[in-house]
Amino acid sequence: MSGEPRTVRGTPLELADLKKGKVFTTAYVPKIQYAWDTGVAIGRYLEELKNGRLIARRCQRCQRTMVPPRMFCERCFRSTDEWVYVQDTGTVNTFSLCYVSWDVRRLKTPEIPAVIEIDGASPGMGIMHVLGKVNPKQVRVGMRVRAVWKPPPQRTGSITDILYFAPIKGKTTKVGTAKKPR
Repeated sequence: MSGEPRTVRGTPLELADLKKGKVFTTAYVPKIQYAWDTGVAIGRYLEELKNGRLIARRCQRCQRTMVPPRMFCERCFRSTDEWVYVQDTGTVNTFSLCYVSWDVRRLKTPEIPAVIEIDGASPGMGIMHVLGKVNPKQVRVGMRVRAVWKPPPQRTGSITDILYFAPIKGKTTKVGTAKKPR
């Protein structure tokens, strides 16, 4: 046997065979139903978003404040200790200018997804969201931003309860230098 991979050939399907019923086919509409359990940490996080607040979990052993919250610390392998509220302000850690929307439409003005390190959370902890009310040419890593919330009656307990993060005028910080919570 040579070192060449063996080609396995299939039998091509002919349209005429399909029409004559020589090829077995089946069609059905699946009943796709599911329920998604958010769990303790994300369930509370979403409820607090509905109330216009960001909440995190604190691990006393490694002194981290984690947002989004986790019930288990992946650094020291133990349960987290307490709930803490964090600010709805933060620092842009990274961003992208997207000229194609999620549904593959070309955009004249880009959408700007960003990872935002949240004030009060540990350095490197944050959430991915979009930036708004900012000229794309002025977006910078280290730019300070604040959440712009939907009006309370329109909130549903979703990350989209924050419409976008807008720049805080004249503020820039080095990423990863956020103050540790007391």
